[in-house]
Amino acid sequence: MFESILCQVTDYDSEVLESLIELAVEIAREGREGRRIGTLFTLGDEEAVLSKSRSLILNPLEGHPENLRDIRDPNLRGTVKELAQLDGAFVVSATGVVIAACRYLDAAASPIEIPLGLGSRHIAAAHISAATRAIGIVVSESAVVRLFCHGALIGEIIPELWMMKRYDFQTDGSMVKETIGDLAVITPRRGRRAPGRTPA
Repeated sequence: MFESILCQVTDYDSEVLESLIELAVEIAREGREGRRIGTLFTLGDEEAVLSKSRSLILNPLEGHPENLRDIRDPNLRGTVKELAQLDGAFVVSATGVVIAACRYLDAAASPIEIPLGLGSRHIAAAHISAATRAIGIVVSESAVVRLFCHGALIGEIIPELWMMKRYDFQTDGSMVKETIGDLAVITPRRGRRAPGRTPA
């Protein structure tokens, strides 16, 4: 469903990434208890992410079997949606296991490229994606899902029909808009991809 984003992220299992994006879109659409909520997921390079973050509260997922923490398990989705109301990020392994929730990401001083006007959750996702090999997935309280890789924005998913029309006026030709059902997926035009890592 999200091929224009998945083709930019080849380091990770596309099934895991797509499940995580779908969950983020569900959170953006549904909110919780009748209100919009925002949250942040990191995917992959979990050891580096954990070393560049700290717990805000005791990890509510610790001690539970891995098979119960698989992001593709429909039974986990409700738990994640409840925990998304708390501050902090979810750390998801490359294989799709949710390692931790409620993490404060501390990867400042990494070079990032993000549009002006995005808040601290987006800045944290961009920084952690620049400082590690993780992908940052942000659900904003305005119901937009944004993905970051190598410190740059690589895609936006807009689940609200009325918001799609607004974005028609904001693209300057550098972005490609693709409509999938009632979702709009916006990615950089080919040739203007997110910067890769330079070899050490």
